[in-house]
Amino acid sequence: MEQSLENDIQKPKKELSKRDVTRSFWRWTFFSHANYNYERLEATGLVHSLSPIIKKLYADDPEEYRNALKRHMSFFNTEPHFGGIICGMVIAMEEDRANGAPITDDAINGIKTGLMGPFAGIGDTLWQGTLTPILLAFGVSLGAEGNLMGPVVYGLLMFGIMFSLAYFVWMQGYKMGKAGIEKILSSNILQYLITGASAMGAIVLGALTANFVSVSSPFVIKVGAVKLGLQEDILDKLFKGILPLGITLLTLYLLKNRKMKSTRVMLILVAIGVLFGAFNIF
Repeated sequence: MEQSLENDIQKPKKELSKRDVTRSFWRWTFFSHANYNYERLEATGLVHSLSPIIKKLYADDPEEYRNALKRHMSFFNTEPHFGGIICGMVIAMEEDRANGAPITDDAINGIKTGLMGPFAGIGDTLWQGTLTPILLAFGVSLGAEGNLMGPVVYGLLMFGIMFSLAYFVWMQGYKMGKAGIEKILSSNILQYLITGASAMGAIVLGALTANFVSVSSPFVIKVGAVKLGLQEDILDKLFKGILPLGITLLTLYLLKNRKMKSTRVMLILVAIGVLFGAFNIF
C-alpha cells in the first residue's frame, strides 16, 4: 500500500521562467565568441550560456548535471544571431528531458549538428549580405556629406536591429521546440526568405556601386574630323555606369573566384589606375 502511494506521488514539474531563458540569451549574445577556438569553436560559449539553465533543471541530479555540461561541449558553430534559434530549441529539449521525456544525448546533439550549418547560411545571407549593406548605405551616405551622425546612425541601427532579431528568434526557438523547427525546415519559407534577401542585397550593392565607385574616362577617339568621347559618346550610350560596374565586378571576381587577399586586390586596382591614367584612358 505504501509503495503504491509512493508511486502515485509525482515529482514537481521543472519549469523555466522567461527570465531564465532571457538570461541565457544575453550570455550567448555577449560570450558566444569569448572563447572561440578551432577545436570546439562556439561550444564553450554555448555551455556558458546554458549553464544557469542546466543548473536549474538538474540541480537535484549531479550526474545528469555533469552529463549535460559535457553534452554541450561538442563542436558547435553557427551564425550567432539567427542561429540562436537552435539554442532556444535546445533549451526546450533540455527542459522536456528534465521532466522525463525520452530525449537522448544523440537527439540533442543531432539537432545542433544538423541545423547549425543551414542557419549559419541563413544568418550570413540575411545579416552580412543584406542588412549590413543596407545600413551601411545610410551611414556612408550621411558620412560622405560630412555629417558626423553617419557612424552614429549606423551603430544604433545595427545594434538595435541585431539585438531585436536575435532575441526574437531565440525565444521563437524555445517556444516552438523541435517540432516547430522541423515544420519550418520542411516548408519553402526559408528558401523564399533567402532568395528575397539575396536579391535585395544585390540591389543595395548595385546602388552603392553607382553612388560611391567613381570611374570615368576623358579619352577621345578621333575619326577624321569626328571626335567621340569614350565615356559620353560610347560607353554611356551602351550602358550607363558600365565602368564603375566593371571595376566592382572585377574586384568581386578576384576576391571570390580567385580567392585573392584584399591587399593584393587593392594593389591590382592601384596598378590599373596608374597604367590607364598614364595613357589618359581613366
